[in-house]
Amino acid sequence: MDACIIGPPPVKIGGRSYRSVHFTGIFGSGMSALAQYLRFQGIAVSGSDRLLGSDDTVSMQGMLEELGCAVVDQDGSGVNADIGAVCVSTAIEESNPDIAVARALSIPIVHRSDLLAAIIGSKRTIAVAGTSGKSTVTAMIFELLTACGKSPSLISGAPLRRLERQGLIGNAFSGGSDLLVVEADESDGTLVKYFPEFTVVLNISKDHKEIGEIKGLFERLLSQSTWTAVNADDPVLAALPATVGFGRSSSASWRPDDEQLSATSVRLFRNGIEYHLPFPGGHNLENLRAALCVCEHLGCEGLVLAAAVRDFEGAARRFAVTETAQNVYVVDDFAHNPAKIAAAVGAARGLSGRIIAVYQPHGFGPTRFLKDEYIATFRAVFQRDDSLYLLPIYYAGGTAQRDISSEDIIEGLGPVSFNAQAVKDRDELLTALKADARPGDCVLVMGARDPSLSSLVRKVTDLFG
Repeated sequence: MDACIIGPPPVKIGGRSYRSVHFTGIFGSGMSALAQYLRFQGIAVSGSDRLLGSDDTVSMQGMLEELGCAVVDQDGSGVNADIGAVCVSTAIEESNPDIAVARALSIPIVHRSDLLAAIIGSKRTIAVAGTSGKSTVTAMIFELLTACGKSPSLISGAPLRRLERQGLIGNAFSGGSDLLVVEADESDGTLVKYFPEFTVVLNISKDHKEIGEIKGLFERLLSQSTWTAVNADDPVLAALPATVGFGRSSSASWRPDDEQLSATSVRLFRNGIEYHLPFPGGHNLENLRAALCVCEHLGCEGLVLAAAVRDFEGAARRFAVTETAQNVYVVDDFAHNPAKIAAAVGAARGLSGRIIAVYQPHGFGPTRFLKDEYIATFRAVFQRDDSLYLLPIYYAGGTAQRDISSEDIIEGLGPVSFNAQAVKDRDELLTALKADARPGDCVLVMGARDPSLSSLVRKVTDLFG
């Protein structure tokens, strides 16, 4: 797969054409994917980020610059009269210097979702939605379609390991066909702007918004799509109108013949073909059902799909397992809501009877919103002899109300049979892990958004050789 820069036409957003776009917050997963995609199309791209100069973003900066993106400080200096539009996400506040300069120069400010909506409308797009599993299923559909010769493009919220190995950032790709696979994120409600040809909805749980509100967003997205598939095993989704329901439920029109779970993988059997996915957990069986349902509809042949499933490498920070010299498993996972944490812990049980979990909550608003669900999930998934360490809440900057802490969650747990504590920093965490972990244990590190989490996982791995 060679990602090549091919020559302009301009990108059209909301009826206007632009030959250059400046991204405020270009290191963000969604923003960096859009920036790369535009470069692949020959659009001039620049960007700024408040994390510029951090050790954790130097690699991202270098790869963006290799593609021809100009990356500068987030002080307004990157915005000038040559910029066609400034692209922002919901996380960018009105007081940002880039926005101030753009307004002074009357440069259009476009939201990330409007740019993505324009790209979706220009392709035969497969949109992957759901409160959990989007990145993995987006990656899986992209890899399976590629193996089947469909040559899709990609805009994802997480890097694909296969693309990373090819020297790419990994969350965007320009293929040779008119197919595009995108991750459709519901967190800020903007997915209602998308009109994809194909939509698959994986699941629904409280995350960023209440279930009723998320259901309304998914229902709208489905109504704006030509062909739709929903998880028939999810009682909320099963009630939504769709072309296909996939799952084990008797109401599903797409069903496996049989399935098997093992400690390190899952198997799905359908129409006499075995699909062996080298990732554990019941949630990965759900992911596999969704991807196969879509790819079969797009004309992929079963035996080719089976080989591609067996070779699937996954997305970065999605249950990445390292076995250390001291026989301690270290797992890096992006889990950041109660449903994802429960799925990650369940998968880790296949590796070890004893789980030592590390979780860094992300954002004060989301932590406050999900506090009761965190407490209920921690009580349900951890067992006697397990440990749970909560790091301080990740703060990415801005004007968030900092009126909740990890200590509040630990206090809310009350008396539990497992060890649960909030640590003041990563040094205290590493000291605690060194004393706590024994051969055969699984140290599961979870959290999102913070680019330094990968560095933390390396330090944890180094603790145990």
